[in-house]
Amino acid sequence: MLLQYWLPILVHYIFADESAKIRKEKLMQTNTLEEVKNNDILINDMYNQISDIITNNKNKMIYQINNTLVENNFMIGKIIVENEQNGNIRAEYGKEILNKLSKKLTNKFGSGYSRSGLQNMRLFYDKYKNCQPLAGNLSWSHYCYLIYIDDDDERKFYENECINSKWSKRELKRQIDSSLFQRLLLSDGKTNKQKVLELSKEGQIINNPIDILKEPYVFEFLGIKENKPILESDLEKSLINHLSAFLMELGKGFMYVGNQIRITLDNNTHYYVDLVFYNKILRSYILIDLKIDDMKPEYVGQMNMYVNYYNKEVKDEFDNETVGIILCTGKKGVTMEYALGGLSNNIFASTYTYYIPNKNELINEVEKVLAGNK
Repeated sequence: MLLQYWLPILVHYIFADESAKIRKEKLMQTNTLEEVKNNDILINDMYNQISDIITNNKNKMIYQINNTLVENNFMIGKIIVENEQNGNIRAEYGKEILNKLSKKLTNKFGSGYSRSGLQNMRLFYDKYKNCQPLAGNLSWSHYCYLIYIDDDDERKFYENECINSKWSKRELKRQIDSSLFQRLLLSDGKTNKQKVLELSKEGQIINNPIDILKEPYVFEFLGIKENKPILESDLEKSLINHLSAFLMELGKGFMYVGNQIRITLDNNTHYYVDLVFYNKILRSYILIDLKIDDMKPEYVGQMNMYVNYYNKEVKDEFDNETVGIILCTGKKGVTMEYALGGLSNNIFASTYTYYIPNKNELINEVEKVLAGNK
C-alpha cells in the first residue's frame, strides 16, 4: 500500500527535477548565445572604431610623408639651380657632377636620387620657384609629369584638375598625353584668352552644356587602328566594353544609363539611341549618336527628334533640358553652320579619333583660333 502511495509521488518529483534541469540547461544555453551575440556586437563596434583611427592616421601619415618628400625635392632642386646660377656648376661638367652627386646620395640614402631624379628636382624648383608647390594635394609622382609642361596656364589647369577630379598619376599622364587642355579650348571653336585664363585658374567648370564638349574625343584605349573599317555597332560595343575609360574621356559628372535605348513613335515605329548618359552636374540626360563618317545634316534631324522625345517623355521636372552629341569622324564648317544653326535644342557635334592627337598640331590650331578672335 505504501509503495502504491509513494511511487507516483516519487515519479512526479523525479520527472519534475529532470524538467527543471532541462529548463536550466536551456536557459544557460540561451544566456550563452546572448553573451556570444553581445560579444560579437562589441567586437564589431570596437573593430569599426579602431579601423577608423588606423585609416585616419594612415591618411595623415601619407599626407605628411608626401608633403615632406615634395618639400625635400624642392629644396634639393634649389641647391642645384643656385649652384648653376652662381657659376659653381659649369655647363660642360653639369652631367658629370650630377652623376657623382647621385652616387654619393644613393650610397647613403638609397633609391630616389638617380641623375634623372636629380634633374627632375632641378626642373621642379625651376618651374615652381616663383610660386608655392601644391604640397599635400599632389604627390611627387604627379609633379614629375607636370614639370615637363612648358606653358604656365596649361600646367596650372592640370594641377587644378588633378585636385578637383582626384586624378591618379596614371590618369594625369593620359590626360596630358591626349592634350585635354587644347581639346577643351577647341571644343566650341571660340577660344579666347579669357577662356585660357579661366581653365588655368579654376580647371574645367561646367555651367552650360557646351562646357562638357571636347574637340576631338580620343578613343586610343580601344586599340583600333585609325584606318581600319569598323561598324557603328562594333564601335559602340567597344566603348561599352571599355566603359571606365570612356567615362573618364567624357569627363566630369557622367553616369551611364544604357545603350540602344528604344524610342517608339507613330505606328509602333522604333528608333534607338546609341548611348544614353546622365550628367549629375548639368542635371541633364546626354544622348550620344555614333557615326563612322563625316557629319551630315540628316544626323542633326535625327538627334533633334531624340532630344525632343526625352524632353517631353523622359526627363523629370527637376531635370534640365536634354543634350544631344553627335560623334563623327569629321565635320566641315559650312555644313555645321547650316545644320546646327537656329536650333533651340542643345545639340552639338564633335569628332573623335582612335589615336593620341599630335599636340603641336592642336597647339597650332588653338593659336590660329586665338589669333582669329582678337
